[in-house]
Amino acid sequence: MNRTPGDPVDAIIEQWAAVRPDLDTAAMEVFGRVFRLARAMGDRMEQAYARFGISRGEFDVLAALRRSGEPYTLSPRQLSATLMLTTGGMTGRLDKLEGAGLLRRSPDPHDRRGLQVTLTEEGLRLIDEAVGAGLAVQTEALNSLDAQQAGQLADLLRQLLAGTVSSGPSI
Repeated sequence: MNRTPGDPVDAIIEQWAAVRPDLDTAAMEVFGRVFRLARAMGDRMEQAYARFGISRGEFDVLAALRRSGEPYTLSPRQLSATLMLTTGGMTGRLDKLEGAGLLRRSPDPHDRRGLQVTLTEEGLRLIDEAVGAGLAVQTEALNSLDAQQAGQLADLLRQLLAGTVSSGPSI
């Protein structure tokens, strides 16, 4: 079996083994890499979306609206729940995106007290381009794996996430 050359996590594991050989660091090997990968990919995704004048958080709002299907409308509460954000955090994102002409807020015809958030044509155009750019960055990152390995990794991460979410604190 071909072993990938050592990485910074291996160095950390070796250091722990030297000072605390009693520790089982198998979990640290996995999550150290997951955290480093998430940070590195987060930075790459920020760069990809910056070309469109949006942050990752703003991308998430536009993407949630786009995924909702026509008429690309959700309430601020639905958006907050989908993105696991407080309403205050959501308001700031909506203000910026509305100011940029990428979405509009309007009264909810079914609830006098509620609002609806809808993608504009410009928002729809931008999110369709941005999602393609983001997927290209993610696909490039997976180039070190073949299709079977990428599928196995996705399956393993799905299984790990399901076990973590169901047995631990919600994320």
